Amino acid sequence: MGCSVHKDTPSYLSGNLLIATRQMRDPRFAKSVIYVVSHDNNGAMGLVLNQTIDSITFPDLLQQLGIELEQKEQIIDIHCGGPVETGRGFVLHSSDYQQKGTFTVDSEICLTATEKILRDIAAGQGPEQCILALGYAGWGPGQLDSEIQSNGWHHAPANSDLVFNGDLPSMWKQALESLGITPSMLSDDAGHA
Repeated sequence: MGCSVHKDTPSYLSGNLLIATRQMRDPRFAKSVIYVVSHDNNGAMGLVLNQTIDSITFPDLLQQLGIELEQKEQIIDIHCGGPVETGRGFVLHSSDYQQKGTFTVDSEICLTATEKILRDIAAGQGPEQCILALGYAGWGPGQLDSEIQSNGWHHAPANSDLVFNGDLPSMWKQALESLGITPSMLSDDAGHA
């Protein structure tokens, strides 16, 4: 059974997307799309959706953990979830899968960070849709709000189809377009379009 995230005020963005603006100063987040797992008065945590890690494959990771890949079709990309705790794995997944330790973000999307979910994915018993990320993006109290006010991020409701099935090279553009923003409309000097 998972625990639910309660949004204390409408300004909290749990379950939403952060879309880097052209003014994003941190090159690690240039043109990134982040799914916000948690955002409250203690800070925020999210996973970058549109950056993968090419240096390790899912079978390699399972082998390092001593897990046998039983379902060969269960090969998934490994995403660079962010610069914090890059050796720690997180599985963002559809809500059809629940176990002890599963964190329910909303009615469609959950997060599990246990080895058991990797074993279940390898055995073909995992969630219907998932993203495996190493590391996460994290913000201290008020930090994300400040970055948004400084025009570092746009935010938009998450769409599970974009989260799990989005084309990675065009995800930033697709996320902007979900807000009615065409990247060519944006200038490098302006704030929100």
